[in-house]
Amino acid sequence: MSDDHVYLTLAEGHEDDARWAYGTGFEDPLHGVDTTVPEGVDTGRLAADCVALADDALVSAQRLAEWTTRAPELEEEVALANIGLDLLGQARLLYSRAGQVDGTGRDEDAYAYFRDADDFRNVRLAELPNGDFAFSVVRLLILASWRLAHFERLAGHTDPVLSAIAAKGVKELTYHRQYAAEWAVRLGDGTEESHRRMRKALEQVAPYVGELFTAYDVRDDVVAVLRQVTEAAGLPMPVYRPASGAGRAGDHTGHLVPLLAELQSVARAHPEATW
Repeated sequence: MSDDHVYLTLAEGHEDDARWAYGTGFEDPLHGVDTTVPEGVDTGRLAADCVALADDALVSAQRLAEWTTRAPELEEEVALANIGLDLLGQARLLYSRAGQVDGTGRDEDAYAYFRDADDFRNVRLAELPNGDFAFSVVRLLILASWRLAHFERLAGHTDPVLSAIAAKGVKELTYHRQYAAEWAVRLGDGTEESHRRMRKALEQVAPYVGELFTAYDVRDDVVAVLRQVTEAAGLPMPVYRPASGAGRAGDHTGHLVPLLAELQSVARAHPEATW
């Protein structure tokens, strides 16, 4: 199966969406949305869900930013940067919503820059070092497929703000998944070396995928996408083991602390600074 065929199949249902990242858009996805929390919604649960999803996005965006000046080609550098901007935009909206509903009034900076690693609730796959390009492609494919499946469900959430954030995110994540799928097929069905690296990347992420299915019940959606892509790429489906830790519970790898140290250093050194 060609990577173009994979694109057409995965993009089914999103034919009107552009094949480029959405991070540079200027439309406010929350314009006109009622920010009142509907009756019956557990505000504590809503805030926790927003923070966890925002942490996934922020940490993933930081890892993608590390490809700046390091990507194989300039076009890929721009694409990865734009995907990171999309995720950063999602994180900002989600942190803001959490601050509105958790009673603290915290803003996005308070969540992003002034919490320690133990307070972050991102999945552990997001925080792993980039490794080579093959590893980052595989990770992006899995995380984008997982997040997209969950956001498609969240678009019908009772909370109108979270629903609007998810609806916007679906468009962005569709592109993220497709970008990674095309590269997965290209590398898996490419040279002997690129195929070897993709097989290795699939083995490396396998221990961390079980956590994703524990967090949200979207296993069937994700497995269907991965099966389609790996078959097209001539790669084996990875064997997922039960999660040995849970970033959602604050159980992280040793890689999150240095990542946050770099991300938060300027804000913590100059906490009162303004533009």
